[in-house]
Amino acid sequence: MEYSQKFKILDIPPVVQELVAGGVQEPPVQYKVPEQDRPAAVSEMPEPIPVIDLGRLSANNAEEFAKLQSALENWGFFLAVGHGMEPSFLAETMSVSKEFFKLPLEEKQKVSKIAYGDTLSIEGYGNESVVVENQLLDWNDQCFLIVEPESKRTYTLWPTQPPSFRDILSEYTVKCRAVANIVLQNMAKLLNLDEEYFTNKFADTSYTLVGFNYYPPCPKPDHVFGLRPHTDGSAITVNFIDADVSGLQFEKNGTWYNVPIVPTALVVNIGDVMEILSNGFFKSLMHRVVTNTEKERLSLAMFYSLDMEMDIEPVPDLLDDKRPPRYMKIKNKDYIAKQTYIFATGKQTIDTLKI
Repeated sequence: MEYSQKFKILDIPPVVQELVAGGVQEPPVQYKVPEQDRPAAVSEMPEPIPVIDLGRLSANNAEEFAKLQSALENWGFFLAVGHGMEPSFLAETMSVSKEFFKLPLEEKQKVSKIAYGDTLSIEGYGNESVVVENQLLDWNDQCFLIVEPESKRTYTLWPTQPPSFRDILSEYTVKCRAVANIVLQNMAKLLNLDEEYFTNKFADTSYTLVGFNYYPPCPKPDHVFGLRPHTDGSAITVNFIDADVSGLQFEKNGTWYNVPIVPTALVVNIGDVMEILSNGFFKSLMHRVVTNTEKERLSLAMFYSLDMEMDIEPVPDLLDDKRPPRYMKIKNKDYIAKQTYIFATGKQTIDTLKI
């Protein structure tokens, strides 16, 4: 079982982009969040958002390492600068990604994630399909693709339009891997593990999934979620967000905050796999996306995960009599399968593994 596993679909709603193009004035009922759960006003950050210079971090700068430690322990995410990607390359990556979503529907459906009419693949283009009864839907369209290992790429689901899409994505994958490795090396050091512990664990056969999330304008943005509150099923996620419109928010101690836009910065957050590996030292970030009435928004998220056959469990060197395991062991492929259904219910998968 891999990311290409299939899930039974109960319903296939129209893609959100087509609803908006058709002039919808009211979000369909399956998108409407119950009134008590709707996104309310967010709070101002109590302190500046953590910004980490990866160039300084990779040069073993002690001040930057301390900033990383504070960011991960206190917030679960940070903004990464000094990552080596030129602004022109990032702009081209975002532009090409938006071009894909502007293509005619029939062109995008050539790489649909709907297989055989009634089953859902993780990979491909589409929107959120219904896999459980009374499922709340998010106001976005998506395209998900396996990018690593290269041998597992399903090129039949990689868009051929715009023509530069594949080359740009391949180059972006390589550059993001360098970012991920710097972060993983320093997270290992924070846990007093060998610097290469996580990079070795996330090498060769480990999976990386890219998610293009496209959020069309919504006539009533306070009635929907662009993406409901959730934690990622990855170890870490490297997210390139639209520089033109905000929408990403995170939660801390019951309060929601906006993630500010810092042009060319990448948002790096902790996912469930790293929370389990670290036995709770690092916390998976609860976050969501809200929409607006006027502007589209796009994000590219790289989800770094383990080999599908590998067990997710606390690192043995982090355990002793005073620090017993806080999470049950589970194979990564089983975690991915479980997450697909639990996410659809609006609950958090990691909570099912806590001891």
